[in-house]
Amino acid sequence: MDLQDQLKNLFPDHISESSEEKSASKNDLWLQEDPIICKYEKRKGKPITILEGYTGATEDFKKLAKELKTKLSVGGSFKDDKIIIQGDYRDKIMEMLKEKGFKVKRVGG
Repeated sequence: MDLQDQLKNLFPDHISESSEEKSASKNDLWLQEDPIICKYEKRKGKPITILEGYTGATEDFKKLAKELKTKLSVGGSFKDDKIIIQGDYRDKIMEMLKEKGFKVKRVGG
């Protein structure tokens, strides 16, 4: 009898953490029908990429912003229901969002 079996005998109602993680889906963000708008602008002479048009929960959009900034290894922020990424990463961001199942529309240039 290994440790897992002993724990099940002691705590029959307990659900282990590994089974909870498996039950959670990989993409826990709400997918919408309308496309997310991906724009390119220059502010103070520096290029930025702006994502807007997400109609889900603000927390989900913040998670998405953090994930994009981490994968691209760039700075950025979340303000006024918009994700602002430093630099012109429209193609990479659109590719990442399409892999997640979002519809993306490219605006400007």
